[in-house]
This record gives sequence, C-alpha cells and structure tokens, in this order.
Amino acid sequence: MDLTGEERIVAPRDTVWKALNDPEILKACIPGCESLERISDTELAAVVGVKMGPVKARFKGKVELSNLNPPQSYTISGEGTGGIAGFAKGGADVTLIDEGAETVLAYVVNADVGGKIAQLGSRLIASTSKKLATQFFENFNAAVSGG
Repeated sequence: MDLTGEERIVAPRDTVWKALNDPEILKACIPGCESLERISDTELAAVVGVKMGPVKARFKGKVELSNLNPPQSYTISGEGTGGIAGFAKGGADVTLIDEGAETVLAYVVNADVGGKIAQLGSRLIASTSKKLATQFFENFNAAVSGG
C-alpha cells in the first residue's frame, strides 16, 4: 500500500533537513512514539504504541535512514514487532524542494503489517496508515515552521 502527499513548510530546506535527522523532533512528531534513540548516524531504536481498530499494540524495532542525498532526499524505513499483535514495517521516500522561503516536503509512504493486526482488513489498515502518516507530516510541519 502506497500513500503520497506533500507538506508546504515555512522554513528553509536546510532547516527542514536538520529536523528530519533530529531524533527529538521525530519522536515528538511520530504518533504514539514512546522512545526514539540514535544507535548510529543512520539507525534509531524506537518504541511506538499504535491502535488499529480493536487491536492496540506496542511495536519495538529499528528505524533506518538510507539513500541519503543531503539536503534533498532520503528514505526512512522501519520495522517492529508487537508481540501477538504481529509486525509492522514500512517507510517513506522523502524529497525536499526549495520554493522561495518555503520548502515543499513530498513523500511516498509504504506500509505492511502481518499477524493478528493484518486480520483487521485492508480498508481499516489502509485508513489507519494514511491517518498516521498524515498526522506525522502535519506534526512535523508544525514543529519545524512553528505553526
């Protein structure tokens, strides 16, 4: 399942790039994020609580940054396990485009789940994934632009 979108951020591209690489900002923007710690320059450990329909799970896993092209683009991907709820994995290709005093953050998000959580049905998973991705990018925009 792929989701696409964009956010227009009132900040220079370098500022947006730095924020995309700041674990504290990412932690504050990821819905349900309980912890996010840097392991290396390109890896983070994460714990995220998610509720999909009747299933609530805590996923523990890793987040990896790849395809780094500062300050224009990167891929952020993660995978985590949620005990009996199953697993979740996904990522986003993020591109930053300079437009005067603003930066357009364009993204393509993909997500996949397995286990008990996958039994909820593709429509519920798709709508929840879209909601979480949209919420993250809106939170990120507000955090970076101060809005």
